Amino acid sequence: MSGHSKFANIKHKKERNDSAKGKVFTVIGREIAVAVKEGGSDPANNSRLRDVIAKAKANNMPNDTIDRGIKKAAGDANSVNYETITYEGYGPNGVAIIVDTLTDNKNRTAANVKNAFTKGGGNVGTPGCVSFMFDKKGQIIIDKEECDMDADELMMVALDAGAEDFSEEEDSYEVLIAPEEFSAVREALEAAKIPMIQAEVTMIPQTWVELTDEDSLKKMNRILDLLDAEDDVQATYHNWDE
Repeated sequence: MSGHSKFANIKHKKERNDSAKGKVFTVIGREIAVAVKEGGSDPANNSRLRDVIAKAKANNMPNDTIDRGIKKAAGDANSVNYETITYEGYGPNGVAIIVDTLTDNKNRTAANVKNAFTKGGGNVGTPGCVSFMFDKKGQIIIDKEECDMDADELMMVALDAGAEDFSEEEDSYEVLIAPEEFSAVREALEAAKIPMIQAEVTMIPQTWVELTDEDSLKKMNRILDLLDAEDDVQATYHNWDE
């Protein structure tokens, strides 16, 4: 077991998730629409849709909301075509930031993302300017309080299923997986009735940047708040050591 990757404590994460629940459901709704359009509405034959459904359940999205989203995407041939665009840039003190978006209007999204960086004293860079500082990994987070297995047993289940790494934090377990193995590992943990509070492919920073002065902290939070409020933004990754 190693503890090389940083993960905020569960309480903090839950509070943040609860306050942004509406945005989370919007994000997942778009992911469902894209997954259905790409691979069909049957989760049994669409691994991407299965992963999105698992993410939805980890975020407490009601089953009927998930089903409605799938049916809507499957039945609407004229539904909006979303395009995936990733932006990279810097925040205060050189904090690296990656922003994944799903948009039906590239110009609007580009302007809003740039505005968020600018208002926080950062700047959008060229593609690839910061992504080399991150590793793309499947990440599953398990709340210790909700898991009946002990750490060793849970680690063996995860590693046997194909996980790369397992770490124990103060109030959680973290499983890291190569992106191509993510679905298989997630489904193995699901079959073992292991509750997951987060299950997704994400970007894990290789190094972290500390912000100590009040102005930098204020600017960084400004960038993140503006990006969080933007409907086209699906996910924001950064290497700020919060």
